[in-house]
Amino acid sequence: MTSPDEVMLTVFLRHDQSQHLEKIQDQLDERDWWTGFPPEGVEIVSWVVAMGVGQIVTLRLPASRIAAVNVELERRAWGAFRTEFYPTYDFLPVRERLTAESAARRGNTP
Repeated sequence: MTSPDEVMLTVFLRHDQSQHLEKIQDQLDERDWWTGFPPEGVEIVSWVVAMGVGQIVTLRLPASRIAAVNVELERRAWGAFRTEFYPTYDFLPVRERLTAESAARRGNTP
């Protein structure tokens, strides 16, 4: 993170399996999903598909933009996806530090 005001938010966009792909794509196109989300000032950290689950999007944003993300998801994603939100953080630097500390305690080098 570059600012103490920044947060990360992971959004699960669960597929609505009662609808076929073309219908979902039509809904997303009608709502300008691909150009309207995420809102301005929000960075996409990752966007992956988990087969059987849906899409998992991790965003980095100023805490003040959380409401804007929520509104855009309500406006553009509802009906095509069920949404879930999780505050997240990048654990990789922490893991690297813990690995080095563990190796040092055991007298090993990582």
